[in-house]
Amino acid sequence: MFLFVGELAAVVTSLCWSFTSTFFTLAGRLVGSVVVNRIRLLLAVLFLVLAHFLLRQPLPFGAAPWRWFWLTLSGLFGLVIGDAFLFQAFVWIGPRLSMLMLSTAPIFSTVLAWLFLGERLSGLELAGIAVTTLGIAWVVLDRAGSGGAGNGGPEPPTHFRLGLLFGVGAAVGQALGYVTAKKGLAGAFSALSGTLIRMIAAAAILWLVTLLLGQVRPTFAALRRRPEAMKYILGGAFFGPFLGVTLSLVAVQRTQVGIASTLLALPPIFLLPISHFVFKERIGWGAIAGTLVAVAGVAILALA
Repeated sequence: MFLFVGELAAVVTSLCWSFTSTFFTLAGRLVGSVVVNRIRLLLAVLFLVLAHFLLRQPLPFGAAPWRWFWLTLSGLFGLVIGDAFLFQAFVWIGPRLSMLMLSTAPIFSTVLAWLFLGERLSGLELAGIAVTTLGIAWVVLDRAGSGGAGNGGPEPPTHFRLGLLFGVGAAVGQALGYVTAKKGLAGAFSALSGTLIRMIAAAAILWLVTLLLGQVRPTFAALRRRPEAMKYILGGAFFGPFLGVTLSLVAVQRTQVGIASTLLALPPIFLLPISHFVFKERIGWGAIAGTLVAVAGVAILALA
């Protein structure tokens, strides 16, 4: 069982991100994606500091400078730039199509890991990645064909195209975040501490930009106008930046980046029942078939 800790962590992360994508989509439609991104990073830092105290782990301020360098880069690429693209895609095209575009992250991660980490994947592992990605694409494309862009109707063409591009931008940011996190987590460094460093760096960068733009007061004013958004941001911050990101670093640390990022691309599968009950969307036979294909790809990866 311990041989598959990384793979298991990646699958649980996908489940967490299914919840967080739903919460952040609902919040983003109330107060905007930029406000959501700023507030959820602050909440995530608070959650992670509390987790360190509860687990009696020291705060990672004594970590080697080179770890801070790589994990800061990871936070910048994955949590600031990548998630900014993703949250706006949620608003424009909904969580379903956004996660489809995000599912291209394994392609970018595998290429980057090959270029910078020297990782090699076997033919069977590459087949598992291909089958899983095909299943994810099948599921989300089938769902897209039955209900617009996920916002209750067709999106304007410009928003639709930009949403797809922003989804790809999120995938590239996520891939860069994973590869740089792998460098920062080298050895037996705590994934929880690595997550906190990433979050501190990302929050510092994002809020510095917010301050320079004079957007601190408008950010909190938006929350005062729509206080109901806060419960969604809280839920999303717990399942995403706190629990999900921590488990994603465990996955990246304990298995190859290409395999981890493929299993981390499973949220569209878990979003099927969530979309049905929360967004009242129909689930067709094509989506079910795509789910089976994706599960088969996961099995190939686990047995390779």
